[in-house]
Amino acid sequence: MKAVILAGGEGTRLRPLTCNLPKPMVPVVNRPFLEHLVARLALHQISGAVLTLNYLPEAVRQYFGDGEALGIPLSYSLEERPMNTAGAVKLVEKLLDETSLVFNGDIFTDLDLGALLVFHREKGAKVTIALTPVEDPTPYGVVETDREGRILQFLEKPPHEAVSTTWVNGGTYVLEPEVLEYVPSGEPFSFERGLFPALLEKGVPLYGFRSRAYWLDIGTPANYLRIHRDLLLGGTSVHWDGQEVSRGVWVGEGSVIDSRVIFRAPVLVGKGCIVEPGVHLLGPLVLGPGCHVEQEATIEGSVLWAGSRVAKGAILRRCIVGSGCRIGEGAYVGDGCALGDHVEVGAGNQLDRGLALWPGHKLAPGAVAFL
Repeated sequence: MKAVILAGGEGTRLRPLTCNLPKPMVPVVNRPFLEHLVARLALHQISGAVLTLNYLPEAVRQYFGDGEALGIPLSYSLEERPMNTAGAVKLVEKLLDETSLVFNGDIFTDLDLGALLVFHREKGAKVTIALTPVEDPTPYGVVETDREGRILQFLEKPPHEAVSTTWVNGGTYVLEPEVLEYVPSGEPFSFERGLFPALLEKGVPLYGFRSRAYWLDIGTPANYLRIHRDLLLGGTSVHWDGQEVSRGVWVGEGSVIDSRVIFRAPVLVGKGCIVEPGVHLLGPLVLGPGCHVEQEATIEGSVLWAGSRVAKGAILRRCIVGSGCRIGEGAYVGDGCALGDHVEVGAGNQLDRGLALWPGHKLAPGAVAFL
């Protein structure tokens, strides 16, 4: 069985973090998000996976190569223009001559793939959609089923008054190859708004597999922080690099942590970091490889990417800091802020309320404050 991973999106909702990096490559507990999914496929004995790419494709290809390091053969399909979900799979139709799995590349889930496939075969389905329950289904594709799981209706991003169920499209599909005949060649086409409603209208057997497994769309800064909190607190069985030096505190190879650093678990410190005396690292927190945190700084509930430096006395709370950033002495970066790569925040600046700075931006000392 083969899998297709839809990894071509621009990740506009995650900007400025995705200005220099495609969304599937953003680090999650210090590994590219996509690596977690590919590793899961290898464990389920998938014979190979095709990654559909469009935005900054070389970043993905250079990192994963032929997939040998992860134990699964990988190939790539480069879209010359965005082809949407079904259109992207249509491009690799010749490779899919049997039942296949399709994954949206921005969904983190520990869905039981074995149970999904058993359900698909038992029902004689041509398409099975993994369904997940959410508190507010209005931003998603709502899927109504009968008691046997056969799909009755699709509602894309319905208003509150039209919501009849909280089960939504979870972004994982099992497809029989013949359904791709209904996808037009050479043009953008959507599973959610195009193919699935068309198949339903023609009476093709479509089923929904209900699962309460962990599920999260990581496509916003708030959810990006949330996935780290959930994983570090034990929400799924994901693994990360580092030795557990005390309960809930993992430190990567080559890191130098002063004995006077104060930890509040869970905290993950990447490889080759330096953390100086008097620093407070308050979890859930991730420091990327090569970060340097100077004396008396406080970092709480945040994610820092590789090579960033936090100066003496700076305070970071519930924010995301891209690669190679510099946070000046006594600066404050607060709730929901997101800094792109190589941003410099001069001493004494006060950033808050979800402020975003694009890559390479430089703030002079004391340039920003919130009253």
